[in-house]
Amino acid sequence: MAFEDEYLDVLQNIEFAIQSVYKIHDDLTDYDALSAIEAVIDFYIAEERKREPRDFKLSAKSLEVYDAVKEICNFLLGRDLPDDYDIDDHPLLLSVSEITNCLKTIRNSISKWTKRAGRQGYLNFVKNYMPDFL
Repeated sequence: MAFEDEYLDVLQNIEFAIQSVYKIHDDLTDYDALSAIEAVIDFYIAEERKREPRDFKLSAKSLEVYDAVKEICNFLLGRDLPDDYDIDDHPLLLSVSEITNCLKTIRNSISKWTKRAGRQGYLNFVKNYMPDFL
């Protein structure tokens, strides 16, 4: 099974977080999303290596994407769960390595769609696969 197929739900959750910021800021660019994704990847890699993450000096919009993506990633890692969350109903929490691999897959997708369709190519491509309520 391909990585994208195995982790489709995780990739969609992360992309949903990105799209939620895009819905608020229609001038968000793929570069804003890419900067945020790279910073989140660095955060988790630094955590695994027990070092401080780099300071990416993100723009305000990139920081919003960073916060939204990191929030969903922490949830998928089993961190910052609501008090009423029943872990027994959702036992398949991810490892940091799995999360970073998913983030790297999204980073590659952003690069690919930006090259194909311009500065909002990725954002507009993914938007077509998001629920109408977003």
